[in-house]
Amino acid sequence: MDRADVIILGGGLVGLALASALDSGGISAILVDPADPDQRVGAAFDGRTSAVSSSSMRMLRTIGVSDHLPEPGCPILRIAVADGLEPGGLQFEPGADDEPLGWMHENRHLRAALRARAETASNLWLLWRSRVASRERTEHGVVVGLEDGRKLNAPLLIAADGRHSPTREASAIRVARWRYNHTAIVSVLRHERPHENVAYEIFYPSGPFALLPMTDDDGGHRSAIVWSVRSDDAAGFLSLDDEDFAAEARAAMGGFLGEIALAAPRSTYPLGFHHAAQITAQRLALVGDSAHAVHPIAGQGLNLGFRDAAALAQVLVEGARLGLDMGDRQLLDRYQRWRSLDSLSVAVATDSLARIYGIRGRAASAVRRFGMGLINRIGPVRNQLMSEARGTSGQLPLLLRGLPI
Repeated sequence: MDRADVIILGGGLVGLALASALDSGGISAILVDPADPDQRVGAAFDGRTSAVSSSSMRMLRTIGVSDHLPEPGCPILRIAVADGLEPGGLQFEPGADDEPLGWMHENRHLRAALRARAETASNLWLLWRSRVASRERTEHGVVVGLEDGRKLNAPLLIAADGRHSPTREASAIRVARWRYNHTAIVSVLRHERPHENVAYEIFYPSGPFALLPMTDDDGGHRSAIVWSVRSDDAAGFLSLDDEDFAAEARAAMGGFLGEIALAAPRSTYPLGFHHAAQITAQRLALVGDSAHAVHPIAGQGLNLGFRDAAALAQVLVEGARLGLDMGDRQLLDRYQRWRSLDSLSVAVATDSLARIYGIRGRAASAVRRFGMGLINRIGPVRNQLMSEARGTSGQLPLLLRGLPI
């Protein structure tokens, strides 16, 4: 029977980040995932990108992930929020000496860097192409059985196995969930004028249109889009050829970046919300999408998962230094208290934004623009919202402050 301090089920971005954070703190882990990562090596850019907040980037630097990034990513130096193409709106930008608000990365680059870091770990066993057959959690420990007959043993099981987490479902943890009547269309545009490192969030009653700066390549200037459209309209948008879709996107953004063309394939996914009633149980902790999934309206989904990873890593490393069992109830209770309020606050805020900006009518638009104007003039409120976007509000774990545990 193979044994480690923790077993992590799920080798996505959050699971790998957690594994590397634990390795940095001297905690041993076995990571299990059914995927074959070799199939992704050398894959062409599929248009999927992520906005990584400034605090999340501090963690990636501190645990050695950023050393393996194929490129540093594109810094976000300003965020502009608008109600359609109407004048006025919100502007967020850091001070002259502050770090960027975040960085845009291609998901394939994040995956490659996280895998490379994990493969250099001295306290981590990576079991790719491995499927879980059974999970047993008792008062004394955890045993995970694999389909090939292997048995894994640890004091703690960590579920990082996605929004449909079989581990969470098997544990009978209640989940609040609903679907939005929207589908996200994701791609990358090539445009005539430079984006000047500005991220745009343009709200329409039919759904928000996010335009996010990417690094230039040999073909010129690039920006990623996350376009939320009504589910009934998604098939129509996908049926357009690249030229017609680019024309629709240019109209939605007001044409301020000049002529545009598609620079990556289009992909879609339905938008939904879920939030676990609790993120711990007997010898079990949930992280990332296993615990919560929010509307992409503010680009906080992945960053919430990284905040889970930073907090749980700190709780476990500090517990180990005190000689505590990794599955000790007081450690899990500390993680639950630390992350539950923050994740719920972000979930409620993003859900509320999606609903408020979905109200149709000129009167509703005027009220929204008046509110944004007030926020622009009230420094403390604007600064608090900017801190939320950067992931620097609340009680930050050490890794999110750029400090080792």
